[in-house]
Amino acid sequence: MDSKHSHTAISGAGLLIALGIIYGDIGTSPLYVMKAIVPALIEPRLVLGGISCVIWTLTLQTTIKYVLLTLNADNNGEGGIFSLYALVRRRGAWLSAVAIIGGSALLADGVITPPISVASAIEGLKQVYPGLTQSVIVYIVIGIIAGLFLLQSFGTQIVGKAFGPIMFLWFTMLGVLGASWIVQDPAILKAINPYYAYDLLVNYPGGFWLLGAVFLCTTGAEALYSDLGHCGKGNIRISWTFVKSTLLLNYLGQGAWLLSHQGQQLGGRNPFYELMPPWFLLIGIGIATVAAIIASQALITGSFTLVAEAIRLNMWPKVKLNYPTDVKGQLFVPSMNRLLLIGCIGVVLFFRESSNMEAAYGLAITLTMLMTTVLLTMWLRMKRVAKPMIVLFALVYGLIEGSFLVANLVKFPHGGWVSLAIGATLMGVMYVWLKAYYIKRRLTDFVKLEPYVEGLKRLSDDESIPKYSTHLVFLTGAERSSEIEQKIIYSIFQKRPKRADIYWFIHVETTDEPYTMEYKVTEVAPDDVFRINFRLGFRVQQRINLYFRKVVEDLVRNKEVDITSRYESLSQRHITGDFRFVVLEKFLSVENDFPTQEKLVMQAYFYIKQFIASEDQYFGLDTSSVKVEKVPLVIAPPREVALTRIR
Repeated sequence: MDSKHSHTAISGAGLLIALGIIYGDIGTSPLYVMKAIVPALIEPRLVLGGISCVIWTLTLQTTIKYVLLTLNADNNGEGGIFSLYALVRRRGAWLSAVAIIGGSALLADGVITPPISVASAIEGLKQVYPGLTQSVIVYIVIGIIAGLFLLQSFGTQIVGKAFGPIMFLWFTMLGVLGASWIVQDPAILKAINPYYAYDLLVNYPGGFWLLGAVFLCTTGAEALYSDLGHCGKGNIRISWTFVKSTLLLNYLGQGAWLLSHQGQQLGGRNPFYELMPPWFLLIGIGIATVAAIIASQALITGSFTLVAEAIRLNMWPKVKLNYPTDVKGQLFVPSMNRLLLIGCIGVVLFFRESSNMEAAYGLAITLTMLMTTVLLTMWLRMKRVAKPMIVLFALVYGLIEGSFLVANLVKFPHGGWVSLAIGATLMGVMYVWLKAYYIKRRLTDFVKLEPYVEGLKRLSDDESIPKYSTHLVFLTGAERSSEIEQKIIYSIFQKRPKRADIYWFIHVETTDEPYTMEYKVTEVAPDDVFRINFRLGFRVQQRINLYFRKVVEDLVRNKEVDITSRYESLSQRHITGDFRFVVLEKFLSVENDFPTQEKLVMQAYFYIKQFIASEDQYFGLDTSSVKVEKVPLVIAPPREVALTRIR
């Protein structure tokens, strides 16, 4: 089995890893779901209907749609909305809009996940220390979240090993606590009957709008799909059986506790903590807090992966990516880490209490789930599944998720606008970046390389021109080996003649497969001009400096190229010549006259670009040997200039 995917084989270790990194979000939902469904007066009809809705939401949405169906749509073992988009994007350009909406909404709603999980856990301290003020709770929550984000740059290899056993303990605790209350009042098992869900949604006053609270039980389903590559579908499906069982036991246990207090006001109590005996409260709060931190960690790691995939699909600025450890897939994106930290602290300060966050949580994620349904429908068509089955899937989940979206709209004035505003901003950045990519590609002039080969050889031998570098390396966007950008030719021959012994042109192609690592060498002119095509998967780190060195070593070993310096005094001592990279960085020319939409897109593109790292850092080039040249991007120069000569 491929070493990259050997960890996805079904095993005890794989199941523990799945528990540790897959179910953080969905696993901590019992902390706040029932409190959101039953906010005040405890009524049996509301309790039974709410529990029934939770049971069937976890069954239809999480189990059937995601665990059984969506996990099959893997991209060489990888999952997530961008991996799914990579599989089907050739079936229509409009699908990029679907992926952008889904990806930005997932990132946006994720800003609320760490605050609501940690706050819900820490607020349990009020039951032990009634005098604890909300301000102190806020400071504790901010401290935990800030510490978590500050640790990201060191990697989570050591902490990650403990995630699985801790989450196993957490889910076991959920199941035991729930079962202890079900035994006291088995009548709660009636909630398994879907009639109670139907009665709540159709007949109970305002029952339909409670779907917004019910939806909180399944918000982590999308993250479950995104983390497919870390664990494999076999481990996820088997571990989900255990996870779902403990979740249902806990929800039913909370329902049993609520039924035992029917007719009373909830009065700020959390049914989750009411399941615990007094002597266990502090221990339970501690375990809940650690589980919430793990849930937050999973969200942060997922956000980093999502951004990295968006970059390679040309939907996000090429920000710096770090790989703090040797663990496959472990990634650190400094810029996104800062944005998430600021966003999470802002959410805590704005909402202060977890009950307020519940009112805002879930609205944006319904958009992600709807977009996944659209992409999955296209994937089913691509797989030639029977048309009636595709129509049935689209209608059923369109209706379910459409209902959740409508019900969640009631949250908009109560804080839902926050996640939508963040999502709209991220959506704008993704749209600008993708649109600008196509505009730049359309306007880049490519020329045939062959007519310039003789000129390159003569320039290389022209000793009247000072040598610029022994080996001169350009990054090219030309997909065909026979072509090159006009700007590169201009840079070599006209801007400042760049004499070198060997010219190298490097093209990087990002594949739809996640872990492709291939290259092809084309000898354009023996010992003078070479082109290297790298084919790298969308989850492979762009360490072009390292990969190029490896390719050159292979060429030298095979005697296909001699990289010894051609200076006579140095060649006698077999000293390797120097390598210099040239990166052409575009800027918007003042000589432009183009449509308003493209003008706004490109102005936004270059405005954002000034806040991010340059491309040489993204491609992992050695900054000591890189020359960044500014070249104008002319969208459409004015065709006529009303200029009159006077004498």
